Amino acid sequence: MWDPAVYRRFGAERSRPFFDLVGRIGADRPRAVADLGCGPGELTRTLAERWPDARVTGLDSSPEMIAKATAEPGPVEFRLADISDWRPGPDTDVVVTNAALQWVPGHPEMLAHWARELPSGAWLAMQVPGNFDSPGHRAARELSPVELRSDPVYDAAGYAELLTAAGAVVDAWETTYVHLLPATPEEHPVLRWMEGTALRPVRAALDDAGWAAFRAAFSERLTEAYPERHGLVALPYRRIFVVASI
Repeated sequence: MWDPAVYRRFGAERSRPFFDLVGRIGADRPRAVADLGCGPGELTRTLAERWPDARVTGLDSSPEMIAKATAEPGPVEFRLADISDWRPGPDTDVVVTNAALQWVPGHPEMLAHWARELPSGAWLAMQVPGNFDSPGHRAARELSPVELRSDPVYDAAGYAELLTAAGAVVDAWETTYVHLLPATPEEHPVLRWMEGTALRPVRAALDDAGWAAFRAAFSERLTEAYPERHGLVALPYRRIFVVASI
């Protein structure tokens, strides 16, 4: 289960890749815009502000996220749906998927299908985290009672090859952000960060006592891997971006 409040911790850090991604989309007057894996909806609303004449739709598989997204009125239509079931319509001119496809097995093949099905002139923009070999993720896999995938995404070159083969013109790149997270005595900030995303399967598999034990052991590992300096903890975070024009 997704918790929108937990996910929205460090909102500025989480939203920056979205704006770096959509800033490279060259669409002027798209007819329909889809945000796949829209989360609580704040970023999707900025797409409606950029393209006020477009029909903007946000999809997410989490009832909690869609409930949060629909709590405020606005021009965006939010729907509960699985990304893997989505198909572009004949007027879908922009597709955005931000930090979502890492949860979808088989998503590279799905991307290739979308590229072939989108209308001429459409744009497909995606961003996924590329930090699954980081110390935090390695520690999570070693301590977790459930299997966590170690390689759910391609690198930028892999996605570029995939979408070029599908006939798209591709701009692909990687960025490592260094997030400076305030250190707190209560809990390690990288634990707070990962609770919102990567640790959800772990939390779902454990009862309260098991989760408390996991958090204690995991915090020890994080303290070694990400020490506090000057009241801050530096979290290097690699992200993979692709913008493809069809």
